[in-house]
Amino acid sequence: MSAAGAPVFSLVELGRALCVPDAAEAFSPVGGPGVLAIDLEAASPEAAAPWLASIRAALPALPCVTIALGTAPSAGTGPGAAIAGPLAELAAACDVQLATRAELVPFCMGFEKTPLAALAFVQLLRAQAAAQTTPATTGGATNRGVPSAAMPEAFAEIARGLAAESFVYSTLQSGPEFHAWLATRRARRRATTGARGLAEPACLLVRDENRLELRLNRPARHNAFSRSLRDALCEGLGLALADPTIEAVVLRGEGESFCSGGDLDEFGSFPDPATAHAVRTTRSPALLVARLAGRIRSEIHGACIGAGIELPAFTDHVVAAEDTFIELPEVRLGLVPGAGGTVSITRRIGRQRTAWLGLSGRRIDARTALDWGLVDEVRLGQHPRA
Repeated sequence: MSAAGAPVFSLVELGRALCVPDAAEAFSPVGGPGVLAIDLEAASPEAAAPWLASIRAALPALPCVTIALGTAPSAGTGPGAAIAGPLAELAAACDVQLATRAELVPFCMGFEKTPLAALAFVQLLRAQAAAQTTPATTGGATNRGVPSAAMPEAFAEIARGLAAESFVYSTLQSGPEFHAWLATRRARRRATTGARGLAEPACLLVRDENRLELRLNRPARHNAFSRSLRDALCEGLGLALADPTIEAVVLRGEGESFCSGGDLDEFGSFPDPATAHAVRTTRSPALLVARLAGRIRSEIHGACIGAGIELPAFTDHVVAAEDTFIELPEVRLGLVPGAGGTVSITRRIGRQRTAWLGLSGRRIDARTALDWGLVDEVRLGQHPRA
């Protein structure tokens, strides 16, 4: 049986399907569906038991998105109380867990046009999770983000994760799905290009004694993360690192949104994927934020899309206004999150919820983000507009 092109297997059916030598080719997006779903309730425990170990061993290497069905009370929330033992372990080995078959079709629609990016995304998340050896918190109740940069191995682990993310991002920049999106985007842009407004500092640095505020300052563009904003933010973060009298750093955004993600007008403007990778790993706001662990927090509001949540997730404490909404749209563009999210977000909410966000392309609100641990506090009332 299948749903929206995603084949649905019982554990017995999948165990048998994986016995053939070329099983991977049957599921790959290269000639196959690029996704498989496992209905954990479709076979009796007795019939499924002989297959559990072999399926569990095969899942990490399958070149497709793997989905466990019938495991959680609501979409993307992780394991539910109804399963335990070997079944729970198998569900945890999948890329995503969904409660029912009814969720499968709308979920798969989020990446049906970009199966190559979807595969790259889940493979990257698998690798990031396997490589994570340090605790995802510093032990304080107010920090559910990255480990302290004072821990050399923790910081090195973050740097390796960011490099891996950049490798995958660059690979997809030269892929057919991103180029198809880019062609459509350029056609729309030619039809709608208008006045750009006056140039202003892309990031404001506001010093108040031992506190430094870094304010993203492209409000007319919802603080879209452009090269100029990246460079200005890196300058401010570098100042904080160089000045020991700065004891607290706060990331904020001017206008209606904290950050609406990458500036789409600059997508595709890189000279080549190899150079783009070198630039990303040379001038990395994510790495600088991670180095400031222990003295940096974020205050987010409105649209927090792509980089608009990937960077705050690295900070010690994230305060979200009630009007905050969060989204990871990159897979729909033929890419993966490229501002550090496969490192920072997975450390806060785990691999499967990160995969659900990126593959579904759906938004979550501030309360859901708080429940998941993606933010640490929700402030009542909307952010005061600048």
